Amino acid sequence: MTDYQTRGDIAAIPALLALAVPEGEQFLAFNRATEREDGAIPRKYRDLIALAVALTTQCAYCVDVHTRHARAHGVTRQELAEAAFVAAAVRAGGTLAHSLMALRLFDEAADASADAPS
Repeated sequence: MTDYQTRGDIAAIPALLALAVPEGEQFLAFNRATEREDGAIPRKYRDLIALAVALTTQCAYCVDVHTRHARAHGVTRQELAEAAFVAAAVRAGGTLAHSLMALRLFDEAADASADAPS
């Protein structure tokens, strides 16, 4: 991390939440889904999913928090590595899907310009 984003920034969360209490409470309630202990998905896997999503969204703070939570709940280095590559593959799949759309739009634009009166 650079000095632009630092781990210390996370300490400002309470101040941010205090500035928008209703929204902050709703965010925290929603965010607690990753920390449930009573769901069908065990906490270890919730943390691993959260970490993979954080890697995909590239949120440095989320990577920090979810990496520590995953380790605390038994995720191994190998599981982290495999989850990282699964996340990378899915992200690449999204790139491929959008590339197909871009190719179609490119062809549609070419067809439209060919049909345009001279």
